[in-house]
Amino acid sequence: MPTDRVVRRLAAVLAIDMVGYSRHMEADEAGTIARQKVHRQEVIDPILKEHSGRIAKTMGDGLLVEFASVVDALECALRIQRGIARLEAKGPKDRRIQYRAGINLGDIVIDGDDILGDGVNIAARLEALAEPGGIFVSASVFEQVVGKLNVAFDNLGEQQVKNIRKPVRIYRVRLEIMADASGSEASGLSGGAVKPSIAVLPFQDMSPDRDQEYFADGISEDIITDLARSQSFFVTARNSSFTYKGKPVDVKQVAGELGVRYVLEGSVRKGGSRVPITAQLIDAATGNHVWAERYDRELDDIFSVQDEIAASIVGVVAPELIGAEMRRARRKDPAGMGAWDLVMRANWHAWRLTVEDNAEAKRFAGQAIGLDPRMARARVVHAMCDIWDVLYGWSGNPLKSLASAHEMARTAVELDPRDAEAHTILGVVTLFTRDFDDAPRRLETALGLNANLAFPYMWGGGYYAFTSEPVKAREYLTRALRLSPRDPANYWTYAFFGLADFSEGHYEEAAEWALKAMHLQQDFPTAHRLLAASYSRLGLTAQAEAAIQGLLAIAPGTTIARTRAGVPWKDPAIMDRYLDALRNAGLPD
Repeated sequence: MPTDRVVRRLAAVLAIDMVGYSRHMEADEAGTIARQKVHRQEVIDPILKEHSGRIAKTMGDGLLVEFASVVDALECALRIQRGIARLEAKGPKDRRIQYRAGINLGDIVIDGDDILGDGVNIAARLEALAEPGGIFVSASVFEQVVGKLNVAFDNLGEQQVKNIRKPVRIYRVRLEIMADASGSEASGLSGGAVKPSIAVLPFQDMSPDRDQEYFADGISEDIITDLARSQSFFVTARNSSFTYKGKPVDVKQVAGELGVRYVLEGSVRKGGSRVPITAQLIDAATGNHVWAERYDRELDDIFSVQDEIAASIVGVVAPELIGAEMRRARRKDPAGMGAWDLVMRANWHAWRLTVEDNAEAKRFAGQAIGLDPRMARARVVHAMCDIWDVLYGWSGNPLKSLASAHEMARTAVELDPRDAEAHTILGVVTLFTRDFDDAPRRLETALGLNANLAFPYMWGGGYYAFTSEPVKAREYLTRALRLSPRDPANYWTYAFFGLADFSEGHYEEAAEWALKAMHLQQDFPTAHRLLAASYSRLGLTAQAEAAIQGLLAIAPGTTIARTRAGVPWKDPAIMDRYLDALRNAGLPD
């Protein structure tokens, strides 16, 4: 005889119910029911819909919800808990309604619209154990979400729960660290910014005599201090990351317990008078290396070596981490992006240097501003794109574009006065508006905020190239390369080296720098323009004309007039020499 087949599927299950339902009903039955309806209408139901949660069962005081994505299930629970807390915040503490939640990822049995089985039972048991306003999750949930959300967890160990034969490893979601210092909403709880977070673990002393512990600790502490100056990501405090000193480390476990997306770890191993140092940046969600490097130094001045290595690592890690975030954002559906991912997507397009990508970058930056009007980084990217519009002749109204860039950069600085990149962009804007007195002050302010950031050194080098101070330009540009030798934006650094050479009449060297920049970024109008001008000054007519054709292929709107408007040479004689060279190479007026 045929038997009915049991239908099963893997699902994330959220169990959530009201704490003290009977007490609230006894105290104020009508009021409790009314507030419950408000909770459902204003918080719970809209958030469930956004995260594709299907209500499988309702009870008087709670819900059982099925999700296809465990990340959606946890984000949903976090948003609900925060939303309910906001609604109830104005009432008397003893009358406030709270919910507890449990989430499990497991096999469930389908019974019509209902769901059954151990996958459901474990979620319900976790919910019953959770504190008021809290969320407990199983190990299967923790393993799937760790590193994907800026959430920290407390490992509560294995516990025996009712009607489940095997002990269940339980994790408490640490909600109290989810809000940033400004009191804005936590990550994943709204359309607001979700900056990536990083933990720097204490570097291990692998020396035979284990006599370099203080040196290893010093490097780790310096990296933490210097990385904390960046406004692009959150850095776990030393007191938290150093609790793992001397212990075997599982990166996913550490990331989950500290609530970070990336982990930086390393080691030192002294051998004679030399000390090799290794460092690696790991994406906790995948376990993959984002970046790894080995340094080998003579240990003649230990403090000097410590400072140099820490600065080198910080200079590389920051752009590598942002690069990883841009790639991560590229893989996401724009329809579901928060403000931070939108900015990373905008950033990716902004550095492609085409008119189409520039428009896309401004569109994504505008969406980020719409979601989070206080997000300085979105305005930084938009201001940069406004400058590209002027520099490459993509704007129909250069004065309007520069005004937009200035307003975006000025507002970014006002929103976050500690953001060195915002000050850098404001310095870039003032350079392109020919305010040659204010531009260096802005760039020096950026360096005062973060001396290990290559970006202001790069643009500082550009400023001194355009103002005919080639020695100082090379000093800044060399520092930029030393801090971030593999920075994807280094084609700008090479171009600025070339412009400094052009200002001195070193045209062969300028052409070499232009070619080096084009090797990194073929569709880079500045490099094509510099190459054409340098070849023209060298009398290499055919090569200069070919370079102009390459320029017009990627920036067809380029003319002498637009170049004069967009390229901020301070010395009129150098400007005329540059434009005459381009005109002789065939660039139209």
